[in-house]
Order: sequence, then structure tokens, then C-alpha cells
Amino acid sequence: MKKLLSHGWFAALLAGVAFLLIPTVAAGAATSEEIQGKAPAAVPANETAPTPSGELIEFDVGLDLKDLPGAEALAKEVTDPTSRNYRRYLTPQQWESRFSPSAKADREVVASLRAAGIKVAKVAPDRMTIVAEGTAEQIEAYFQTKLADYEVGEETLRLASSSLSAPTTVAPLITGVRGVDEIRAKPANLTGAEFDGRGGHGGHGHGPWGWGGHGHGGHGHWPPPQEEEVEEIEQPAGFRNATPCSAYYGQELASTLPAFGGGFPNPLPYAVCGYKPAQLQGAYNLAAPISQGLDGSGVTVAIVDAFVSPTLYSDAVEYAQKNQGTTSHGYHGSSGSQQWQPGQFKEMIQRPFTQTEECEAPGWSGEQTLDVEAVHAMAPGAKVLYVGGKNCTVSLYNAVEEVVDGHLASIVSDSWSNGPEEEEGETTESREAFNHVLLMAAGTGVGVQFSSGDEGDNFIVSGSQQPSFPGTSPYATAVGGTSIEIGAQNNRLGEVGWSTGISALCTAELAELEFCETSEVGDWEPEAPGEYDYGGGGGTTNQYREPWYQEGVVPAELTAKAGTGVPNRVLPDISMEGDPSTGMLVGETQAFSDGTYYDQYRIGGTSLSSPLFAGLMADADQAARGSLGFVNPLLYHLDAGGQNSGAFYDILPAGKQAVVRNDYLNEENAEEGILTTARILGMEGATEYFCEKPNEETGECEVEIEEAPESLSAAPGFDSMTGLGSPGDQFISELIKR
Repeated sequence: MKKLLSHGWFAALLAGVAFLLIPTVAAGAATSEEIQGKAPAAVPANETAPTPSGELIEFDVGLDLKDLPGAEALAKEVTDPTSRNYRRYLTPQQWESRFSPSAKADREVVASLRAAGIKVAKVAPDRMTIVAEGTAEQIEAYFQTKLADYEVGEETLRLASSSLSAPTTVAPLITGVRGVDEIRAKPANLTGAEFDGRGGHGGHGHGPWGWGGHGHGGHGHWPPPQEEEVEEIEQPAGFRNATPCSAYYGQELASTLPAFGGGFPNPLPYAVCGYKPAQLQGAYNLAAPISQGLDGSGVTVAIVDAFVSPTLYSDAVEYAQKNQGTTSHGYHGSSGSQQWQPGQFKEMIQRPFTQTEECEAPGWSGEQTLDVEAVHAMAPGAKVLYVGGKNCTVSLYNAVEEVVDGHLASIVSDSWSNGPEEEEGETTESREAFNHVLLMAAGTGVGVQFSSGDEGDNFIVSGSQQPSFPGTSPYATAVGGTSIEIGAQNNRLGEVGWSTGISALCTAELAELEFCETSEVGDWEPEAPGEYDYGGGGGTTNQYREPWYQEGVVPAELTAKAGTGVPNRVLPDISMEGDPSTGMLVGETQAFSDGTYYDQYRIGGTSLSSPLFAGLMADADQAARGSLGFVNPLLYHLDAGGQNSGAFYDILPAGKQAVVRNDYLNEENAEEGILTTARILGMEGATEYFCEKPNEETGECEVEIEEAPESLSAAPGFDSMTGLGSPGDQFISELIKR
């Protein structure tokens, strides 16, 4: 007897057949493939909230080069001083013709993005970068991921919760994406006076006085949050150095203070009030060349930062009028004056400004001011092009690329880095896209340099001893910091690696304010040699292998420190003055309690080191009658076989050296008290502390504090604290011999 199938059974059978067919169809029609890995910090334990679906996000899509090995070979060929093609650079157009992605590849990726509803704002002339903007929902759909906010170090950043994928039709063309994972660049400038309620720097809450070694972003307290797309940045809160201070190193002695002890000299000298251009020119043996007209004339230096101060140029002019004189006579087109000349300064600003609150926009004004005035201090005849990004994220990279594309300068100074969060928030692929821009710069004769950072080996702010990108790139010159001692005759008395220890003097006034205990009055806390605070960035990166130019110069024990099993790149490459307690005097319009006006103060950080080196390189380019371009291979060549005493000033261990400095507790005047500290120079081997979860209100650490020995040190020849050292007395003459 024939049995009829029930309707339910038949429906179940059809469902089963459909289920069996699904994987077969999917396997034959994959629509996307992975293009970029997931940021290490994007784990559920760090997630705080999903990204709103309508949030607008600007991002860059980097495209693969047609011939990456060829571009790398060219970069080596034109920057190696032993090559027959040394300094025979290509024009940007020639480089793009040989190595840039094809116009067809750009069109395909642009079409793919637009089909997903994503706005394409710009395709770079070199065709390596597509600047785009979309909502979080559109980006999640296109890249097959979910976006959320994550706690990364001391930041809350938007990251993709998984790797990024792209349609299979265009995925092979894409080298990486920047901006979907949010990384905010930070200026590397410090007044050295940023302190919390216990005198520390950022509330890590460790040590008896809470020193944290932090204080990115210049000085002062931020104004109220600003609206998006502002057209003008508010002036930063006013800052002044407290007195007494020294006109030159060692002039004023702290003879009335208790001895610091610990084998340090007694009395200690007071910190300098801020070195002026003539002092820095003299210390780096530029006074005579500049007086003869070797002042950077005919060379353009580009400075890239976020935003722009409305008084940037007028402050620079006033500063030069107050602090820079004239040279004895002109030479090779030089006017003979160290004042700004018509047409010598230009601005190129991206607008409208965005993310002004997240990027702490007013803090960038001090950075811009420092950069412009420092370049002009070392190269008063050079042209300066200030390029201001509209935010502190992808636009900074776009700004550098614009300079390189248009060959708008032969030297580019960048006093910013991705900060300690970069290691946890970046990916290999997102770095690679910008590496290609730096590769183009090397091949076309543009030297791009970055500050190496202000947190030493970064342990105190990240818990990991890792230098930060972009300075880690093998095609960037990473400029570290020193503490320079300039005498009464503008001569270099000495120079040590910038690595600062700190100890505070407990006074009755501070005890009353509960900064210290009454029983501690008259004591230095902690006792000599103090606690590690901050210093010039350096160390061994796990991001890149040792570049060819470092081979045979960088000690093997340093290249092996990343523990990757292969030799890795070591930072910095070279160093210059950067210590805030031996810093440069700058002039800036600031918002004081009694009004907004121009005033002067001392500042440092590797933000100072980079523009000082850029100015020096402008003088060198003039002497070389053309661009020296990406200078790393030449620098290491000069050092091959041992320290070159003419080209480099070898930075050695400092021994026991320190200065005393006073700081106003309100950063403006003595009304709320003065903090007196000893700042140890060239500190080595100290214990570093890191708190993963500081309490924002109390500054106390809510989890167990991590400890590690400071890993940077000075030594004869190349070292992890200062690289090859600082420029020697014959630096320029040695450079131009090749």
C-alpha cells in the first residue's frame, strides 16, 4: 500500500535540501577577502560601547605599488653615499610613473567605495592614497566588521572588532587602511611643569610624589570643549617660567637650598631661562657659517602639525625681533638679516578643522610656535612652509603626502607621533600605506624626520618598552633628545642624553597645601637620585627589521632586544637639544588671567629636537647646493667603523649632574605657590613604573603597579638613548664631502 508523505515531512525535506545547498553556493561565490589584521587592543575586555551607526568617519585607503622592490632599490641607490647614483633623485612625476598604482586601480577602488555609499573626497596625485568618508554603518558593511570604542592605555579609541575585508574585486589592490582604527597623534613638546595634585605628570599615582613622566600637548589647562568644524583655534592657557633661572648654563647657583646629596654637586645650578637662537647657533657651531650667509637660503623646510594658531606668524616675527639679530653680511642671496623677510613664511591649511576637542587643539599651538621659531633659529634664511592638518588623525599623514607629492620642500619636520597607544591600536597594514609615502620621499630627494617621543622607552605610559611609529619607519629620520649645557660664550660645555629624574623639595608652603608632610620640610622627596620622569624616545622596535644602513654600526645586542629572532630597527638615529629644563625660549600669544597677549617661556621635548635638526639640515642643503634628502644612510656611513668625532658629538653617560628649577603651581604666577624640583640629567638604570588603570580623580592606581628597569642608556658610539649622538662641530662639512 502506497504511503502518502505528510505536508510537514515534505517541508522539512525541502528545508534540508536548501540547507545542503547553502555552503556549495557560498563556496563558489566568495565576495570579500581579508586586507588588514585586527588591532591588538580590540578585545572584548577593552570594549566600552559600540560606535553610533551614523557617526561620520574619515579614513584613507592605501593602494599597493606597482613595483615595491624597485622602489626600495631606488631609495637605496639614491641615498647611499657610496652609490654611483647618489643624490640622482627622480622627480615626483617620474617616480609615480614607475612605481605608483595605476590610474585603473584607483578608479576601481573609488568605484567600489562609492557603490557602498562612501564619499571619496580625494585621490592623492601619487595615486597611493584615497581619502574617503562614510558613516560607521557604511564602513562596517564595506569592510565586514563592527566598530566600537575600546580603552587603549589612557585613551578611548574607536577600533574595528575584527580584521578588515574588502570586495574580492579590489582587495588585491589595497595595501592597508588608516583611520577606521582611530589613532590620535600627539605633539612631543613639554614645558616640564605639567603636574597633578601631588606634583606628578598625569596621575599615574606611583612613587611618593606621584611623578608620571606624562604631559603631552604643551602646557596649561584646556579651554572648554569646542564645536566641530571651528575656523579658529582658541589661544592656549598662559604659562611662565618661575625664577630664579640662568641666562646660560651654570650662571645662577641654588646656594640657599639644602644640599641634594647622593654625590651630586652642591650647590646645584638653576635651570636656564631658555636658550636663545644665538646660544643654540654657537653650541652647534653655526654662528660663523650663518654670519657668512650659510643660513639655509634657497632651501624650504615644511613643518607639519595639526590645526594652526591664528598668531603663528606674528608671534614668530615678534620672537625674532626680540631675540635674533642680524648677521654681518649676506651670502648666496642671503639678506644678512636674521629677521623674517617677505615671502619667507607660507601656510597651507586643511579646513574645516574637526575633532578639535578629542585632539586638544589649543595644545597644538605651542607645538606650531616652537617648530617655526626653532627652524628659523637654526636657519634664519630658509623658507618655512607651515602645513596644518584639519585634525590629529589621518589628515597629518595626508599633509606629509601632499608636501612629498608636490615636492614643496626638501626637508619635512614632524614633531608628533602616534603615542604609546599606537602599538596596541595600529596594524602592520595601516603603517605600510604611509611607509610607501616615505619611500617616495627618499626616491625624490625629500628628507622626512619625526620626533622620537618624550617618554623614553614608553614603559611609563604603555607598560611596554617599544618606540612609536612613524619614527620607527626605516625611511624616516627619528630625532631624539639631549640636554645641552651652553656656556657664557655660547659654547657647548657638554651634552648628555635627555633622560630626566625628578625630586621635589618639601617646603612649609607646600606642606600647608598638603603636597608633602610637615615632617618632610627641608627634605628632597624622593631622595637623590630621584625618580625617573621622562626622556627622549628610543629603543628597538618589533615593527621593522634592521635597515641596511644600520648594519655594522648599531650594536647587535641592541638590534636583538625586540626578541623577534631577527635584527630590528633601533631608534633614534640622531639627537639634539630636547630637555625642557635646558630648553629653548619661545614666544607665543597666550590667554593669561589678565588678558591674551604675547609672552615668552622655556619649552623642550623632541618637538624641539626635530625642528632644530631640520634647520641644521637646511644649512647643510644650502652648503651641498642641493637636497641631501633622506639622510640616514649618509649619517650611518659617516659613523661606520667608529664614532666620527667631526660629524658627531659622542654622547656618553652623564654621571651625577642635575639642575634646580622652580615652577608656579598655577603655571602663571606665584599666587598659589611655587614647586622647587631637582631635575637629574642623563638618568640611567632607574626603575620605571606603569599603572594600567589610574583613577582620574585621585591619581591613585586602581590595580597593581608594574615595574621595569629603564632600558635606554648612553655609550660610546651608537646607543639607544641618542643614536649616533648629536651633530658635531664639523657636521655640515663632513656631510657635504660625499
